Amino acid sequence: MEQRMQLQSPDIHQIWQQLQQIPDPELPALSITDLGMVRHVIPTEQGWQVGFTPTYSGCPATEFLINEIKEVLDNAGFQHVNVDVILTPAWTTDWMSQDAKRRLREFGIAPPQGVACEHPEHTDTICCPRCNSEQTEKISEFGSTACKALYRCNECLEPFDYFKCI
Repeated sequence: MEQRMQLQSPDIHQIWQQLQQIPDPELPALSITDLGMVRHVIPTEQGWQVGFTPTYSGCPATEFLINEIKEVLDNAGFQHVNVDVILTPAWTTDWMSQDAKRRLREFGIAPPQGVACEHPEHTDTICCPRCNSEQTEKISEFGSTACKALYRCNECLEPFDYFKCI
């Protein structure tokens, strides 16, 4: 079995590369792997098992992303892909890579600051993703989606979403 796993290693790497190409429908600047939604890729006797955790259990894009994973991998020559939806533990912004947070800022959304288990009052100042000013204010607890809050920069006067720590 160990030899089989070694033979599969380049395939697993290629699968991860393919999954890196699938953008999040709400945040096209980030892939599902950037967000930490892909939990594992495991070879099985029948094909492949991909563990997938949506950003929240009621995410309307879950079925779309499951189908996208299967289609992308099938097109890359990986058949018999089974996507297991993993709801426990729940997805957290702590699973996002630092590079993903940087690209989120470049996309115009302030990335989550701190860790999900921190009390909100311990969160650092939310910096404007456009001018990097710390002079910002929360306009609404909810922005374009429930996982974002709406802020305004008091320097450049631009509104922006803040991706909350979840």
